[in-house]
Amino acid sequence: MDPLKWLTQRQQQGNLRCLRPLVRSLGRPPCLAGSQRPCLDFSSNDYLALSTHSQVIARSRQFLEEYGAGSGAARLMSGDLDLHHQLEEEIARLKGQEATLLFGSGYMANTGIIPALMGRQDLIFSDRLNHASIVDGCLLSGARLVRFRHNDMDHLAALLEQKKGRGQPLIVVESLYSMDGDKAPLLELVRLKEKYGCLLLVDEAHATGIFGASGAGLVEEAGIAGQVDLVMGTFGKALGSYGAYVAASRVWIDFLLNRARSFIYSTALPPAVIGASLGALEVVKANPGLGGQLLARAAFFKKCLAAHNLTVESDTQIMPLLIGSSETAMTLAAHLGAAGFFVTAVRPPTVPENTARLRFSVTLHHSEDDLARLAALLQSVLAGSA
Repeated sequence: MDPLKWLTQRQQQGNLRCLRPLVRSLGRPPCLAGSQRPCLDFSSNDYLALSTHSQVIARSRQFLEEYGAGSGAARLMSGDLDLHHQLEEEIARLKGQEATLLFGSGYMANTGIIPALMGRQDLIFSDRLNHASIVDGCLLSGARLVRFRHNDMDHLAALLEQKKGRGQPLIVVESLYSMDGDKAPLLELVRLKEKYGCLLLVDEAHATGIFGASGAGLVEEAGIAGQVDLVMGTFGKALGSYGAYVAASRVWIDFLLNRARSFIYSTALPPAVIGASLGALEVVKANPGLGGQLLARAAFFKKCLAAHNLTVESDTQIMPLLIGSSETAMTLAAHLGAAGFFVTAVRPPTVPENTARLRFSVTLHHSEDDLARLAALLQSVLAGSA
């Protein structure tokens, strides 16, 4: 492959990626590096604003000073600290599962869990809009990958019927899809899982901390924790920290501890990160209304958009405005950036061809005034580009 030719083609298609560093400090809004102008970040997954919460920072600092900067090794060597078990126990309780295993990131979790569960004789049924980490985990497993139309349970049922008896089947979905902001039909997925004898893996990365009575996610909200085999999630979104986990029965966790290569061969999460995650869980437990506050703010933004004749389909904190053309999406994002709104234009291959979008991520960092101003600006910017 000629890298220069490939980069040139990507640029011509409007799909070339580049880094845009932000300068962040506590108590001040971020700004782009080299600029003094503050901006409002609408691309962050820090949904509950916990990354800057005083209790989260205090717990992180406490663990840093008590345990040091790093864990020193993989957990199956000498990096297995008591604090890792403390966090795993808290997540297991939150998720209504017997046990939990920590991973370095959401990508490492999905690319470790799925190949550990599935092999060449097995079948994986994956939603077409699943995250890249799920897709890569499926490919690494060597199993036969069967992709069903997004949230189309009739299509999934037909595929399950067709492939019946051809190896251990796994269904894998996200409970809340990161680019569309829509939810998986979890009750129907459980029904199909039980009918066809499948394992069910649900990625709750964007739902944990927000949905459910205790903030456990959409699996909790649906009341099916005991019927989902494995629940994966991350600390780097609503919980404001870093890392990931899978919660399941003790047998499955012991199995993954011995089989998931991205767990076995990775240095354990550092103490300060564990402290931050524990602090975030404490905040969520003490403030069960945080998720509701976030969703109310997202509903307000949707109402503001509708007042300006702009439509988004999502009823969650993730609100995509479909544009189509990558070049147009980039131009619109640049106009918003110049006005002080940091919004990422999401383009292929992250989303399907001709579905480039502005992905607005509503967080508790945003006031209603911020949301109203952005909606009004969007109407103006879109009118100017027409």
